[in-house]
This record gives sequence, C-alpha cells and structure tokens, in this order.
Amino acid sequence: MQIHPENPQPRLIKQLVECFLDGGVIIYPTDTVYGIGCSITAHKAIERISFIKHLDPHKAQLSFICPNLSNLSEYTKSIDTPLYRMLKNHLPGPFTFILPASKQVPKMLQSKKSTIGLRVPDHKICQFILEALHAPILGASLPGEMVEEYTDPEIIDEKFGNQVDIVIDGGIGGMMPSTVVDCTTQEWTIIRQGKGNFEN
Repeated sequence: MQIHPENPQPRLIKQLVECFLDGGVIIYPTDTVYGIGCSITAHKAIERISFIKHLDPHKAQLSFICPNLSNLSEYTKSIDTPLYRMLKNHLPGPFTFILPASKQVPKMLQSKKSTIGLRVPDHKICQFILEALHAPILGASLPGEMVEEYTDPEIIDEKFGNQVDIVIDGGIGGMMPSTVVDCTTQEWTIIRQGKGNFEN
C-alpha cells in the first residue's frame, strides 16, 4: 500500500486502522527503520509477529508505539518529574525508552523484569495511524540483521508480504535503528546506540 510520507491519504489511514482493529499485522515506516506491528490487544497477531521473528511471544522485545506521552500513566509506573521531562525533551524522536510496566500491561507483553519499551516516532504516517486509532500499537524490528534490503519497501514486501496483512510503502526507510535507553535504574543507561543522540 503506497502512502504519501508527508501527506498520508485519510482513506488509506482508515483502512490501516481497520486492519489493526481486526487483529491484522502491518509493516510500517518509522523515523528510523521499517517496523512490524499490531494492536496491543490482538493476542493472535502478537503470536504471529513472534512467529515471524522466530521468538517465544513471552520473550519477544515489543515496544509500545504511542502518538505522544498521554498514554504514559496507563502502561508505566514510577514516572517522576525528571524522567518525564527527559522523555518530553527526546520524544517524538528516534528513541526507545525502557520503563517499568504498570499492571495494565498484559503479562505476555512484559519482559521478565516487568518492563516495556516506549516509542513515539517522529514520522507522519505513524502519527496519522496512531491518532486515528486512539491507542498505541505494538511494534518490533523486522527479523534478522539490519540489512540494506530492509530500507526498500518493495523488497520487504517480497520477503514478508505473504506473512503479514499489509506492507506500507512510505518511501525508502532508514538503516539505523532507534537508540535504546534503560530508564528503570537511577542512572539512565544507553543499551543500544542508534540514530538518536541521547543527552541527560
């Protein structure tokens, strides 16, 4: 599905939202690399993503892709003022922040340490989908190494098109993933340096 990266067509955004609500799995562009995602309540879709990534659903590293920080208190706990201020300074942007999960996060979506990853991509297509959906989506990176072919939606479609419901063509994607920052300890720690430059 070709979507304009700067002016996403409302009709196509509506189709994507309906697909997510029906439990679909979609490959979509972000401000870093193309990702794979589904609704946070679609358990079968979560299992499909885990199968595509060759992972146990309970061990899959899935992030909550949110339109902004308004959902923060629903899915996380222990967010103090300095942490909130830091998140606000860096998001939307090319970061994944590891945060303590609240009790509202289903057990199958939590890591062993009861944490979740939070992403607010600075990408028009993502933002339009999330705003129309009125809810976060679950997102993950495509399986395998970050290779050049994952920047081209046509090649992504050839490789994964028969395993997902929709592959969005939002133009050539990036090659560098998000910077991952662990915020569950007093000292915030970069656990993967990616596109984002993190500053305390």
